[in-house]
Amino acid sequence: MTIYFDIALIIISVTLITSIILQNKGVGLGGLTGADTGGVFSARRGIEKTLFWITIVLSVIFVVLTLVTIIVGK
Repeated sequence: MTIYFDIALIIISVTLITSIILQNKGVGLGGLTGADTGGVFSARRGIEKTLFWITIVLSVIFVVLTLVTIIVGK
């Protein structure tokens, strides 16, 4: 049973790493517009906002799945 949790943890962790890398300033999707924000606050809109919420959901799933794996492994 724990093998399924381990596989799910690997998939979630790779997806979480990818979503965090895409949010990196200057490299992410906001850099595609060509506008240099230079440290000025800008609101997340469109796909950046969606990616932000996906990252939050993936991190919560990762923590819960880790705790479940620890509990089941005992």
